[in-house]
Amino acid sequence: MDQVNNINPTGPTTGETPAPGPASGPPPSKPAHPLKKPGRSGGCLPWVIGLGILFAIFAVWKFPSFKAQAELGSAYAARVGCSCRYVEGRSLESCQTDFVPGMEMISLSEDPATKTVTGSVPLLASRSARYAGASGCLLRPEN
Repeated sequence: MDQVNNINPTGPTTGETPAPGPASGPPPSKPAHPLKKPGRSGGCLPWVIGLGILFAIFAVWKFPSFKAQAELGSAYAARVGCSCRYVEGRSLESCQTDFVPGMEMISLSEDPATKTVTGSVPLLASRSARYAGASGCLLRPEN
């Protein structure tokens, strides 16, 4: 007995042309991306986004600590720089060499008219110390 199927017959007896069948041989394959492994999706982008989010959380969590350390470092630099400049009479450039390692980001500037030295950490903190004669150098309280 013939096998039964649900496909309408095509051919010369029905007047229709048969649809082209699959070509013989294996189907053509797309060339694989050289950096992407087959079966994996996403690549590096999810990792980069995840690490960026973790860094942002860490920065927000630690920002008060960074700001406090910048305030402390700039106040220390202003006080030591002022004493070095106006008590010892050295140049501001030579005073900056007295800083301990780790204070490379702190810069000093002076105002000779008011005998004030300012220590600053860019975008985070700035403190000033003023030479007060016999009392030495004092941090300015308004900062």
